[in-house]
Amino acid sequence: MLDNLTHRLGRVVKNLRGQARLTEDNITEMLREVRMALLEADVALPVVKEFIARIKEKALGQEVIGSLTPGQALVGVVHRELTDLMGGASSGLNLATQPPAVILMAGLQGAGKTTTTAKLGKWLKERQKKKVLTVSCDVYRPAAIEQLKAVSAQAGIDFFPSSGAQKPADIAAAALDHAKRHYYDVIFVDTAGRLAIDEAMMAEIKDLHALLNPIETLFVVDAMLGQDAVNTAKAFSEALPLTGIILTKLDGDARGGAALSVRHVTGKPIKFTGVGEKLTGLEEFHPERMASRILGMGDILSLVEDAQRNVDQDKAQEFVKKMKSGKGFDLNDFKQQIGQMRNMGGMAAMLDKLPAQLGAMAQKAGAGMEDKSIRRLEGIINSMTPMERSKPEIIKATRKRRIATGSGVSVQEVNRLLNQFEQTQKMMKQFSKGGMQKLMRGMKGMLPGMR
Repeated sequence: MLDNLTHRLGRVVKNLRGQARLTEDNITEMLREVRMALLEADVALPVVKEFIARIKEKALGQEVIGSLTPGQALVGVVHRELTDLMGGASSGLNLATQPPAVILMAGLQGAGKTTTTAKLGKWLKERQKKKVLTVSCDVYRPAAIEQLKAVSAQAGIDFFPSSGAQKPADIAAAALDHAKRHYYDVIFVDTAGRLAIDEAMMAEIKDLHALLNPIETLFVVDAMLGQDAVNTAKAFSEALPLTGIILTKLDGDARGGAALSVRHVTGKPIKFTGVGEKLTGLEEFHPERMASRILGMGDILSLVEDAQRNVDQDKAQEFVKKMKSGKGFDLNDFKQQIGQMRNMGGMAAMLDKLPAQLGAMAQKAGAGMEDKSIRRLEGIINSMTPMERSKPEIIKATRKRRIATGSGVSVQEVNRLLNQFEQTQKMMKQFSKGGMQKLMRGMKGMLPGMR
């Protein structure tokens, strides 16, 4: 996300090295680069103008103190302003009401509203141990009700049945009564979407809001809409008392402008972001962490949280011991690591949260390890004998042909896996010899305030 802005800022920081302070002359080009990157990312023009003015005001004449370079000081200013632009602090779901807490889901058709409803239900059930019910009031889109029923079952949460012959208000009232009588903590009401904003849609959802009096009214918006996403969110916020926004499809080809614009334009906080179709593809939105990712500083806190939830801690401890010793890392360990990587959302999700320099190193070790190919790699390793997994160096031409045949791939793919393993093994050895400390020292040039 916002890779273009990340690359441009990195180039500017390099150009500022060696100068004693930030002056109007040496930040003029930086501001021009940032302005162009923001506009190319489809950030709203009023937001760009105000953002640039605030950076200039905060950065101009700032003394470079301690061990900071002008580049580091500048990144610190931009990081703070990006964080403020996206809301300052994270804003979770508000469930402080007499159960059941009603959460009304709004948005255009195709934004991922129904899938997001199930993702949120699963998130609340697993993270906060809530008893969750979902109901669909979309009587217009074919199979909308069946879709919510299916994804709710996948998420392991309860679904209240309805039909296209009923009126949305009647469905909502019956579902709310059911939730009260069966002691549900939370009820998600999925509303009808349209291809564009229209009066009938707004009138219907206003009626539902008045009937249900929800504690949260969440607007689900497709980040790939760019500037249109902001305009749509603004229209909904004017018609409904929205309490928050969920940005979906941030893993797609989105230029990212919506994330930087929507909070400023609507005044409503971004509460969650959606990545991918899997029901685990939902992340709490933390403005400070997102600002760090945009600036190439990574989001280690989120990565650690993902690991704590999805990684077998005992196996992780064993791996750390091998990593420290630099010995014993074999294909069994490699298979275990790529399996745990899949549980954490795949290579792309992990690299997005790593600092730029460390991410580049990890990407080299795992080149070509897209999510869809991870299972194939596991299949290749499963076709090896225990001896071959523990001693990969014995895998020569004849063994490669047998492994390829057994796993249904070409010999070239077996070679590719072995090359990836060798790169990872080299990285493990470098870490064991103090490579991590060297790497972190090299990263001081990009992390503001890092000693």
